[in-house]
Amino acid sequence: MTTHIRPATTASRTMLQDPVFQAFYLLRTAFTVAPIVFGLDKFFDVLTEWQRYLAPDIDDIVPGSAHQAMLLVGVVEIAAGVLVALRPRIGAYVVAAWLAGIIVNLLLLGDFYDIALRDFGLFVAALALGRLSAAVRSPRLSASGTEPTS
Repeated sequence: MTTHIRPATTASRTMLQDPVFQAFYLLRTAFTVAPIVFGLDKFFDVLTEWQRYLAPDIDDIVPGSAHQAMLLVGVVEIAAGVLVALRPRIGAYVVAAWLAGIIVNLLLLGDFYDIALRDFGLFVAALALGRLSAAVRSPRLSASGTEPTS
């Protein structure tokens, strides 16, 4: 009995053509880059003045000023983006939880409902990344070249 194993280049091409693999890497890239960029911007306020998005109820319970709170938020967002890059099975759910918190904050503001709705879509996408990361376990493929191995 002869066993045929595809070369790594063929297996890699098969993976790159897999829609599940493509969706996973699209979401992983987005949820790595976006939190890091938004987190860095908390220090520079280039995209917006972030303090205006902090609900007074939240500002009252966090120590320091709204600006200091946003700096802490920036650190958390950068860490979440790095976690998605390194451990997407965990990082995706951390980002989803963080987005849930952002949604609650925006709803407490009583304004920015459009942004809360957008962030709900991102929340669902982060959950999808978490589920996809369970399917895309490893870049190694089985001998058939079609299924991820554990």
